[in-house]
Amino acid sequence: MLAAMLSAGKHAARKIKRAQILLAAHAEQDNARIAATLAVSESTVYRTKRRFVEQGLEVALAEQDRPGAQRKLSGKQEALLIATACSDPPPGRARWTLELLADAFVQLTEHETLSRETVRRRLAENDLKPWRKDMWCIPKVDAEYVARMEDVLDLYTQAPDPLQPVVCFDESPTQLIGEVRQPIPAEPGQPLRYDYEYKRNGTANLFVFLDAHRSWRTVKVTERRTAHDFAQCMRDLVDIHYPQAQRIRLVLDNLSTHTPAALYRCMPPAEARRILQRIEWHYTPKHPSWLNMVEIEIGVLRRQCLDRRIESRDRLVAEVQAWEQLRNASGARITWMFCTDKARQTLAKAYPVPTPDKAS
Repeated sequence: MLAAMLSAGKHAARKIKRAQILLAAHAEQDNARIAATLAVSESTVYRTKRRFVEQGLEVALAEQDRPGAQRKLSGKQEALLIATACSDPPPGRARWTLELLADAFVQLTEHETLSRETVRRRLAENDLKPWRKDMWCIPKVDAEYVARMEDVLDLYTQAPDPLQPVVCFDESPTQLIGEVRQPIPAEPGQPLRYDYEYKRNGTANLFVFLDAHRSWRTVKVTERRTAHDFAQCMRDLVDIHYPQAQRIRLVLDNLSTHTPAALYRCMPPAEARRILQRIEWHYTPKHPSWLNMVEIEIGVLRRQCLDRRIESRDRLVAEVQAWEQLRNASGARITWMFCTDKARQTLAKAYPVPTPDKAS
C-alpha cells in the first residue's frame, strides 16, 4: 500500500516522508540510517514509528493538529497595546513605530521584553498602522449641515417625476497625458507594458450630470471650469437635456461658481432669469461630497474609462462619449440606501441639541 502511494498520485510532502520512513523501518533499517537517508531528525523517525505501532497506519501518515505557540499577551494586555497605538506618540516623536510601542508596553506592564514581531501581529489583527496618517476634511456637523443633508436625502427618496427630475451635478479635472514611447501590447503570459516617461499635455475639465431616478448621465468636456462654462452647462440642462421639465431639482456642491449669480455675470439678465426659473437649487453641506450621487458616478467614470493615458482633448471627448453611451444603454443606476431616518439613527450623537427659548 505504501509503495503504491509513493508511485502514483499526488500527496503532501510530509505524508510522503512518513511513508518513506515506515518503508525503511519495514526493511529493518535503524533510526540513524533512516534519518540520514531521508534528511530528517531521528526524533521524527521515532515519533512516526511509535504512532504507527500505537494508532495504526492512517494516523501515522496523517498530519497532527498543531496547537501553535501560546499567545504572549492576555486580552487585557492586547487592549492596552491597541489603546497605546491609538494615543499620541511620546514627546519628540511624530508617530508610533513598532519599537516605540514595544518599549512603551514594557514600561506599562510587568513584561521584561516584547518583540517587534509580536507588536506587528497584534496591530495587524486589529487593522492598525499607527505610522500612517491620512489628510481628511472633517466637516463640522451643525444645524446648517443637518438641514442641507436632510434636504438632499429627502429628494433622493421622493418618487420619480418626469416634470420635476432630480439631477446631480459636479465637475472634475483630469490630466491629458501622452506617451513618449509606443506601449508594447499584451500577449499570452505578458501584460501590456508602457514606459514610465510621459508627456504632460495640459488639463481638461469634466462637467457631469446624473439623473437620480433613471439610468441617464452625460459628461461635457471643457478646457476650463469658469463661471461661463458653468452657466453654459445650466443652459444645456434646461434647453437640451430636460426641455419638457417644469422644474429641475438640482443637487450640487458649494463651489464659488456654482451659484445663480454666475448666470447673471455671464448672460443677459432676461436669459439668466429664464434659465433660473426652471431650476430649484439644493446644496449639499460643505465638504461631504458623499451626499452627492454624481460623485459615485465620477468614480465609475474614472475606473472604467479614464484609468489610462489619454493624450488630447479630442480623444478624451471621444472616449467619454463612448463610455456615456454604453453606460446609459446598460441601464446602470445608483441605488441610494441612506435616508433621513438612517441619518438620524447613525448620526444621532452628531445632531445639534435644540436650545430652549430663553424668552419663553
